[in-house]
Amino acid sequence: MQLALKAEDPIARAVPYCLSGGTDAKSFSELGIRCFGFAPLRLPPELDFAGMFHGVDERVPVDSLQFGVRVLDRFIDAC
Repeated sequence: MQLALKAEDPIARAVPYCLSGGTDAKSFSELGIRCFGFAPLRLPPELDFAGMFHGVDERVPVDSLQFGVRVLDRFIDAC
């Protein structure tokens, strides 16, 4: 994950965090599969993403999504 991030942004870091919500990870863990979420986004500093979270105006810039796609593509190719 870190290598895929750094290829697109040399100062990026993968940071662990806990997030409440639904996931299939519990079912996978019963099969012995360890699961990790990985949702790379590079948000502009002026964007109040936390303030918009689940609001009527929630959005993500297209550039942020394109960054995430490139990182995920690199990560999957490396696996």
